Amino acid sequence: MPAASRRALLGLALALTLIAPAVADGRQDHEVARRALAAGEILPLGAVLERIGREHRGEVLEVELEHEDGQWIYEVKMLRRDGGVNKLIVDARDGRVLEIKGRHGRRGGRD
Repeated sequence: MPAASRRALLGLALALTLIAPAVADGRQDHEVARRALAAGEILPLGAVLERIGREHRGEVLEVELEHEDGQWIYEVKMLRRDGGVNKLIVDARDGRVLEIKGRHGRRGGRD
């Protein structure tokens, strides 16, 4: 990953840690996320973004932390280089990408 992209990604990760993540019931409750992090239930957002950035090229547009069916997940929306958008569903506990939902860009396909 180019240094400029890495810096932008790290800057975004820092900014996202300063705003309240969305949880499953729709409340903006950063304390719930902090407790989950302190309890070891989730990885820090920066670590997750670094991990997925190695395999999924693009600009992070939005990140949400949700608790669904007893599982913490990060939903990461990324703008691909071809103009398409991917939504990565990531296990917040270990950083594994569980699912990729994509919309085609100029060239189509995933990047």
